[in-house]
Amino acid sequence: MRTAAQKIVSRTELLERLAEHRKRGERIVLANGCFDLLHVGHVRYLEGAKREGDVLVAAVNADSSVRPLKGEGRPILPESERAELFAALEPVDYVVMFPEPTVEAWLTELRPDVHAKGTDYTPVTVPERAAAARLGVRVAIVGDAKRHSTKDLLGKIRRAGNA
Repeated sequence: MRTAAQKIVSRTELLERLAEHRKRGERIVLANGCFDLLHVGHVRYLEGAKREGDVLVAAVNADSSVRPLKGEGRPILPESERAELFAALEPVDYVVMFPEPTVEAWLTELRPDVHAKGTDYTPVTVPERAAAARLGVRVAIVGDAKRHSTKDLLGKIRRAGNA
């Protein structure tokens, strides 16, 4: 069994490993997110993504791309810790960091079979939908209903700290 640290790979290493998986006929799924504080919604999203194929790649936003997306004070955890936490989850086969605001370039380079997005998206609102369609990558909306968020979790923590 690989350790969490062994699942965190560079772009180049990921491309090499995915080529081996493809030779074995395995289907590749790409899921992505900031994954700032691990919560049950993340786990359900990644479990749903894994059900869409054989190999799950979790692309985690680098710190530099979280700040513009989530605002001041974010991310809570540095990218190295977020990567390790998500690599430790059973459904995840590989973790890569990405600095871009979307994974469109990764779709083009990795050519996964499936691009999994959480239920806070619809097929029409997925930022990479045009690239996925152009590349023949199926978009799957997975996970449970969007009732969990890092923003809400942070609010609960702050309220509890003020009580």
